[in-house]
Amino acid sequence: MNTVARRGASSPRELARIGDRISFVYLERCTVHRDANAITAEDTDGVTHIPSATIGTLLLGPGTRITHQAMALLGECGAGVAWVGEHAVRYYAGGRALTRSSGLVEAQATAWASRRTRLDVARAMYRLRFPDEDPTGRTRQELLSMEGRRLKECYKREAARTGVPWRRREYHRDDFSAGDPPNQAVTAAAQCMYGIAHAVVAALGCSPGLGFVHSGHERSFVLDVADFYKTDIAIPAAFDAAAEGEADVAARTRRLLRDRIHQTGLLNRCVRDIKNLLGYDGTRDTDTTDPVRDRVTLQSDGDRQVEAGRNYGGEIIW
Repeated sequence: MNTVARRGASSPRELARIGDRISFVYLERCTVHRDANAITAEDTDGVTHIPSATIGTLLLGPGTRITHQAMALLGECGAGVAWVGEHAVRYYAGGRALTRSSGLVEAQATAWASRRTRLDVARAMYRLRFPDEDPTGRTRQELLSMEGRRLKECYKREAARTGVPWRRREYHRDDFSAGDPPNQAVTAAAQCMYGIAHAVVAALGCSPGLGFVHSGHERSFVLDVADFYKTDIAIPAAFDAAAEGEADVAARTRRLLRDRIHQTGLLNRCVRDIKNLLGYDGTRDTDTTDPVRDRVTLQSDGDRQVEAGRNYGGEIIW
């Protein structure tokens, strides 16, 4: 059996920072392949080249086929890949992004493992979302009530600002077209934010399933992170898209949202917010003095970390 020639893995310095990437690219009804260091999308209109290292997450919609070579390239570049439904409003599966350090996932697991610190992080998340309200000392039920009230106020405010009629939030999981245009736009915006949040969470090496507000789902932490920016980015973009007309509201929402994500520097903000919430200072990241070498250690007593790749039989290492 012939094999593809081996290529060295990209080093952290060679990879584009996630904050410098396009937030997401949505493709449908095409074949995705690779050409050198770019992925290609081929359809009836021709071939489009997309630099792979500039993608935050690639959303693969209906009718897409992707080759092994394209997936290998996206993996090397640390791009997230998600298989989604039509209009990118259903999430089916996700590809694993490039992760070099376990530092953040360890900080996340430590905070999640204690009921007290889990609630502390949840309160900090609400403080991030609603800076004008103090969640200190609030119970989880009080936090949920506060969230519900603020979301209702946000919908009413955006409806008044844009002149879009709004009755209530409705989400039809199995029939996107059943919702009215503003609800379709809000759904499309939410799903795009989930894809972006998942790409950042995976790129940072966090666990998508260890949530602090959401629980019981494989993407609980992704839902937590996406909600940080719901009222100031996602919902306003959705109402602006709905205000422009009923036709193609999902596609228009994606375009507006992508522009605003770039304008607001959301990816950098998302990375910074996650690290701050988990109290992570970067001490376990890959050694920047040797960008090719991954930092792998062994755990010893007293929470000591010792160098991997050595035989410690008979040695005293402390």
